[in-house]
Amino acid sequence: MDNKEIFKQLSETMANRGGPYPGMDIPEFYPMVEEMFTPEEAALSNAMPIGHFTLDKLLPKVDMSEEELIEMLKEMGKKGLSETRMIGGKLHYMGSPFMPGIIERKFMRGTFTDHDKRVAILVKKYVDRVDEIIGERVKTYPEGRVIPINQTVKGETTVRVYDEIMSYIDKNDFISVGTCYCRHWARLVDENDVCEKPHEVCMIFGEGARNMVENGIGRSLTKEEAREVILETEKEGLIHCTMNTKDITFVCNCCKCHCMGIEMALRNDNPSDFISSGFKPVTNQELCVNCGTCIDICPTEALSFNSDDILEINSPKCLGCGLCVSNCEVDALTLSKKEDAYEPAEDIEDLMGKIAASVSEA
Repeated sequence: MDNKEIFKQLSETMANRGGPYPGMDIPEFYPMVEEMFTPEEAALSNAMPIGHFTLDKLLPKVDMSEEELIEMLKEMGKKGLSETRMIGGKLHYMGSPFMPGIIERKFMRGTFTDHDKRVAILVKKYVDRVDEIIGERVKTYPEGRVIPINQTVKGETTVRVYDEIMSYIDKNDFISVGTCYCRHWARLVDENDVCEKPHEVCMIFGEGARNMVENGIGRSLTKEEAREVILETEKEGLIHCTMNTKDITFVCNCCKCHCMGIEMALRNDNPSDFISSGFKPVTNQELCVNCGTCIDICPTEALSFNSDDILEINSPKCLGCGLCVSNCEVDALTLSKKEDAYEPAEDIEDLMGKIAASVSEA
């Protein structure tokens, strides 16, 4: 098979791996992947089963020794093209989708090499073209969710463990942090496009974190350091975003000006259809002093004063992030669970099944 056919097959491979920016057989796809993959790496990626797999599942499909295969997979891991993790005490591999996956790993190192800049420009061209082709995103079961800011939830509301950001820090012994790939990607494309928010805030948990550190993509954190990162992001008005599953492997701390998940939601009239915590702010009008701080900090412009100077909340626009609550100096706001909130999926497989089912019903 010649290189042209290998990369064409890679577009199909990436399409099968899914995500908001899957593989597409369009002109912008090929220069991007040729900058990321060697032909040999593309061919190996095409041979990988979907999801996590052990080495014995891949070895019969390739013309190389076990030692050669292991070495090539290691190199692909360093380049962010694949990942490894221990599952049931056994090493598993996975060919990464574009997002979440390759795009994040390419930029989370925070480096400014010529290769980084070329990849950033080519990825932007591809993403922009995919957005143009897809157009308005169809509402499905949400792929991502927001985790509300700490200590902002109404007292009588039962807060499940998966809604508490610190619970993920408490339960994971291995935690890493890397550069926000969205903010860094923007700067690689245009050195003057610099977000003033903190950059080293993308947090990974468990085996994924170990993999990031081993490949030089992130650095390890103690639990106390991880808590400090979370508290800093909340002070800076960043939104905790992750996959819409009960157990998570990462938390992105997102700004509305650069972060892809938030930007994608904000292109729609009802952003909460695409990403939300499942909570909504509730106002104590007796305490509210009409200072407008909550209106200014809301990333989706979901808050406003009506003609009677009473704070109103546009629920479909509200992500339930809790920034309005944590920044209210008179404690006039709390978060309460929405009646129609989605229950997070049990795991990735359940999430993909729910998304597929919602697409077929649309």
